[in-house]
Amino acid sequence: MPYVDLNSDLGEGFGTYRCGDDEAMLAIVTSANVACGLHAGDPEIMARTFTIARERGVAVGAHPGFPDLWGFGRRRLPFSTGEIERLIAYQIGAATALAAYAGHRISYVKTHGALGNIACEERDVADAVVRAVRAVDRNLPLLGIALTELVAAGDALGLEVIQEIYADRGYTETGQLIPRGQPGAMIEGAEEAAARVLAMVEAGAVITASGKHLPTPIRSVCVHGDSSHAVATASRVRGVLEQAGVTLRPFVSSGK
Repeated sequence: MPYVDLNSDLGEGFGTYRCGDDEAMLAIVTSANVACGLHAGDPEIMARTFTIARERGVAVGAHPGFPDLWGFGRRRLPFSTGEIERLIAYQIGAATALAAYAGHRISYVKTHGALGNIACEERDVADAVVRAVRAVDRNLPLLGIALTELVAAGDALGLEVIQEIYADRGYTETGQLIPRGQPGAMIEGAEEAAARVLAMVEAGAVITASGKHLPTPIRSVCVHGDSSHAVATASRVRGVLEQAGVTLRPFVSSGK
């Protein structure tokens, strides 16, 4: 059976405030999407997260979002596509610098929260995201939610796109994430999440809330790092995949 990557959004505290258990998650995941200071994170947290990831052989990516600390980057803000391009370029630059400072390297980009959701739905925003990544470093892969406009935009503009599924989120009948706050949006049981991930990986498809299978390549699985059950879910997902003979490793080299 082919390998898959296990990723999580980390480094999402700010100052003295902590969000999730990054050290525990970095002992489980193979890739870490690190907040770049606008929706969460700061230079101290970024450097520390990159250092631990380097020590544990975990690949790291820039995780840019809207400049919205109050809303954790999960509010839809009215930025133009040009502004979005520059916001993303700015955050990739910050992540690249702090990763280098920690002796690591940024090896992919994954958009966060509302910015990522909009890019998955609206092609002009997806194109802006891809243009920003390509302008900074056309060799950086884009980690994106499977079956979305972001994947299509990356493919169209020649960027390598890594398609991911979510362990802890439900899917609509078109393969989009069920919006937070709606029934079925969040999968909070570790056993249920792990079983769903294995079923999707084995089927090579996103499985919707009704059980419909939407075929897609699956190269990475995401577990959100900010929930109270993140460590248990990530650990169980990894365990179930490995028990089924699936190799867990980064989709890119974790070395500098």
